[in-house]
Amino acid sequence: MWGSNEAGITGPTAAALWRADTAPAPLADTQAWRQFVVSAQHADLTASTLRIVQAPHVAVDLSAQAQSPALMAAGEALLAERGFDAARACLLEGGMANCTEARPAWHTALRSPDASLRVAGQVATERERVRSFVRRADAEGRYRHVVNIGIGGSDWGPRLVVSALGNAGTRRDMRFVSNIDGHAIEAGLLGLDPLHTLFIVSSKSFNTIETLRNAERAVEWLRAAGVQDVNAHMVAVTSNVAGAARLGISDEHVFKLWDWAGGRYSVWSSIGLPIALALGVETLDGLLEGAAEMDAHFASAPISENAPVQLALTALVNRNVFGYPSLNIAAYDARLTNLAPYLQQLDMESLGKSVDVYGRPVSVPTGSLVWGVSGTDAQHTFFQWLHQGTDPTPVDFVVCREADHTFADHHRLLLANCLAQREALLRGKSFDTLLPEVSKTESDPDRAAWLARHKVHPGGRPSTLLVLPRLTAQSLGALLALYEHKVFVQGIVWGINPFDQWGVEYGKVLATGIAEELNGGAPRPHDVSTAHWVDAWK
Repeated sequence: MWGSNEAGITGPTAAALWRADTAPAPLADTQAWRQFVVSAQHADLTASTLRIVQAPHVAVDLSAQAQSPALMAAGEALLAERGFDAARACLLEGGMANCTEARPAWHTALRSPDASLRVAGQVATERERVRSFVRRADAEGRYRHVVNIGIGGSDWGPRLVVSALGNAGTRRDMRFVSNIDGHAIEAGLLGLDPLHTLFIVSSKSFNTIETLRNAERAVEWLRAAGVQDVNAHMVAVTSNVAGAARLGISDEHVFKLWDWAGGRYSVWSSIGLPIALALGVETLDGLLEGAAEMDAHFASAPISENAPVQLALTALVNRNVFGYPSLNIAAYDARLTNLAPYLQQLDMESLGKSVDVYGRPVSVPTGSLVWGVSGTDAQHTFFQWLHQGTDPTPVDFVVCREADHTFADHHRLLLANCLAQREALLRGKSFDTLLPEVSKTESDPDRAAWLARHKVHPGGRPSTLLVLPRLTAQSLGALLALYEHKVFVQGIVWGINPFDQWGVEYGKVLATGIAEELNGGAPRPHDVSTAHWVDAWK
């Protein structure tokens, strides 16, 4: 699967991908996979052995996941067979990692301190342009309000970082508008002073309909308020300079993106401009620094101590051996309320694939359903289902060892709840243990047995505990990069491309046609239900 491309950098070769006679055996038919599955089935899931992998800014406790020396060895053999070393080099060196779109997936270059990279000059130039813009705005006291208009990767990254690190306040009033629903842009504009507002329009293609329509509404709002120089209140982050110009945004107000940085991996680029405006240039720099440290760890740590790799192998066991279809993200930090949807896009858009890189149906289930709410709110919504439901679900618990507030008793209770929920999921509570307890207050033996059965916790439900020393720009950057690399490793083993998203595009095409119909255009062929509602809503 992995060879040399035209640039001489390791990557999937065209012949290997397009010719069926060069394709290797499907994953499920390989000896390495079968051995991995058998080893996982016989592994220990009792947390009898402490297993913590230390990475930059985060400790990954895998003690409550399946583990054994045999499983560790089988995981390493599986990675070797799937060409992991070559695939990792391809990613980190700017090879053609995104094979279906014939381009790199070089988001690591956006945060790399290595000046020798062939794109280092471009990246450094845009970094400095962002910093200069923010410093000038700070020095001149411009923009009390900032509205970021983008969707998907142009929204979730900045939204997450600003909410996580701006809990104590931001330098500017920050708004995020993503949805095409008019209520979103209406709420985003409510109460703002047009003369002191900046709009950041973020879209790599500058063709995203939600972003363009909301940006056009922002221009109308500025002009209706009598703003003469709209360009002074708008900047764009895009690879389509001409598209930004059509909206009235001058070249000097356009910050560049590149096609080798995917949207869900783009918070490290000029997409991070809202972060710098809200929290300062140094916060954006810290975010990049933490991610770069995780990149270095991923590139050099031995497999057994490589946090993203071990997190990925654990995910493969849970998804493919135990058959768990989803992953819950339980961040025990109220500032990380946007972590679950951020990771939801990263994981599900990357791994929600049913065809391998050779164009064949995949031979094992791929991406998981990723979902979650921050703890302890989660305990009062869906933890009942996690503990006693019929579908066991792995949980990633994320917590900060130190808080940034002065209420020590609150933080102790938060930590206690995190550890307790994790322990309860793993240990469970049996009928034999419960029956004597219930019998102390229930004298009727039959009723006691009946009630005890309702209280049984099955246990044996795996989880990972990710511990940050405290929530800083560096630790958040490292955490996000950790998950990026975890997703990449899963994609390599499954033989899928985690950097395209063709499934997203089809619905966009259909929506464009339906919108034209709703505006009086010619009818198009539809199923009976869609045709009914198009006709009803014209």
